Amino acid sequence: ELSRKHLLRAPFQLLCTLLLCWCVLGGERPFRKAQSTSSPLEGVPRFLKCLLLTWVNCSSVRWATRVQDIFTAGKLLALALIIIMGIVQICKGEYFWLEPKNAFENFQEPDIGLIALAFLQGSFAYGGWNFLNYVTEELVDPYKNLPRAIFISIPLVTFVYVFANVAYVTAMSPQELLASNAVAVTFGEKLLGVMAWIMPISVALSTFGGVNGSLFTSSRLFFAGAREGHLPSVLAMIHVKRCTPIPALLFTCISTLLMLVTSDMYTLINYVGFINYLFYGVTVAGQIVLRWKKPDIPRPIKINLLFPIIYLLFWAFLLVFSLWSEPVVCGIGLAIMLTGVPVYFLGVYWQHKPKCFSDFIELLTLVSQKMCVVVYPEAERGSETEETHEDMEEQQQPIYQPTPPRDKDVGGQSQP
Repeated sequence: ELSRKHLLRAPFQLLCTLLLCWCVLGGERPFRKAQSTSSPLEGVPRFLKCLLLTWVNCSSVRWATRVQDIFTAGKLLALALIIIMGIVQICKGEYFWLEPKNAFENFQEPDIGLIALAFLQGSFAYGGWNFLNYVTEELVDPYKNLPRAIFISIPLVTFVYVFANVAYVTAMSPQELLASNAVAVTFGEKLLGVMAWIMPISVALSTFGGVNGSLFTSSRLFFAGAREGHLPSVLAMIHVKRCTPIPALLFTCISTLLMLVTSDMYTLINYVGFINYLFYGVTVAGQIVLRWKKPDIPRPIKINLLFPIIYLLFWAFLLVFSLWSEPVVCGIGLAIMLTGVPVYFLGVYWQHKPKCFSDFIELLTLVSQKMCVVVYPEAERGSETEETHEDMEEQQQPIYQPTPPRDKDVGGQSQP
């Protein structure tokens, strides 16, 4: 596994990895709703969209990826239209807010804490590189294709987002940008005239694709967490024919529906960004620890240690000054994260649970298996996967082992 959960596991053991799953469950799900608060689909019950996408993801991995491809293409086409309109505006001489004397004008007193929050909020748009790690097991040749996907996607996203923002300021002042709940929609209303309806539809497609991507990737995090013993074992099962993690997808869907309680976008961005960067830093620190303590373990993807050290310095700047600027929001995030500690001790650390409790969990797992038609995935045997297979066998004891029927000969005697 290349995901941050598995990088965390070796140097920092089980508690950190369970807290990661706990924070994703409790923190990132609400933001999906906040993303869509400016969508024209706001009048449509959001849970229908979530249920539809959950059904698609449960039915077929191929369908889910096709949905993601289609809506990502639609988003990129809309952003390309925005960039082209911005270029047209610049050619017309509409670049007042791009001139250095106007672009760097201070609208409020500089504050180091607000600068850190600005970095934190801006970096959220580039967080897709991390979600790629959640689906490593479903990639073809991940050691080659995962770095390739990151190397291609981050420059592409950077180019598109930067030039889209340049296009926005050719038609909108900084005050209008801050006041708008949907910048793309306001931009379309100003420049596209009768074709302004394109932007609301594009925003809706973007949020639809965002929810689909969240369901697809986050369910794999719960799947991997359950396989390591940090969540109920039924979440580590897949459908016998479709090979989709239906219990993990349903768990993600239910948690999403339960979390649709707030629409304060900027507070959620600060909260999610702070918690995400906290775990990013711990993961990168784990990489350095492993390089020091276990220098000889196989590393299919290896980088110079200078890069994680630079990242950790920037990470410390963001977290310290974000906590200083927004102590309440960041403190609430830390408090919610720490609620995973008693869950760890009750669910993972405490090995000798009462038999009645174990019987109830076993029954619940069996019923869930029958309802979802799911089983544990087969582990590949081999020198590279032997240790993983042993861990799975230790953590995933069979629900029951029926005695196989004994063959009988014509005389009624049992045959060995």
